[in-house]
Amino acid sequence: MSLRSAWDAEAERWIRWAREPGLDSYWRFHRRHFLQLLPDPGRLTLDVGGGEGRLGRDLQRRGHHVVQVDASATMAVAAATHDEPTPSLVADAVRLPIRTGAVDLVVAFMSLHDTDDLDRALAEIGRVLAPAGRLCLAVVHPLNSAGHFVPSPDDPDRRFVVEHDYFSDRRYCEEVAAGALDMTFHGIHRSLEAMSRALEAHGFLLEALREVGSDDGARHPGATIPLFLNIRSRLA
Repeated sequence: MSLRSAWDAEAERWIRWAREPGLDSYWRFHRRHFLQLLPDPGRLTLDVGGGEGRLGRDLQRRGHHVVQVDASATMAVAAATHDEPTPSLVADAVRLPIRTGAVDLVVAFMSLHDTDDLDRALAEIGRVLAPAGRLCLAVVHPLNSAGHFVPSPDDPDRRFVVEHDYFSDRRYCEEVAAGALDMTFHGIHRSLEAMSRALEAHGFLLEALREVGSDDGARHPGATIPLFLNIRSRLA
């Protein structure tokens, strides 16, 4: 099953999960760190893999003119019919229905590791960006996707064990339950070097890189390793 199909199958559960106040890391800490990377609004901001629209709504409140795309029709409809609607198109990241050079900023928040063909997606993002346009992305940190936390008799918390070859791309899924809600997260593990080389190959210059752990250093497994990787890059 493609990642596109896997996430479309999870769409209804994801909408409930993403909209539950305070549940997801987006609300608890990740949103704040990501928004700090973004440049000022320009003519058009494109949200690639925007899901049910939570980031798009935040961007609109900050003055961005936003259009989002998502490969799942269920997700796109949820974003477009929210009380604060975001213009949404059903489209794959590798075939964006946007005019060449029309976009000042592309955001891809927690979506590019859910993309089967990263190279084609970055090529399309580069096509729609204006000269010197920016791409701001967030993905699962590759250290996080390379292993898992396990109980340790020597540690009252948990220790992290790398269980896969860090340098090899690998498809994964993770089942997570929180209260009455549960989700299966699908993605592709790619090393930091693999992500960097892909950006380089498509003409993106790194401007900022941030490793996001738990909120304000609170004692949490996320303080042991970074949970997420945030990058701001500029089209050369």
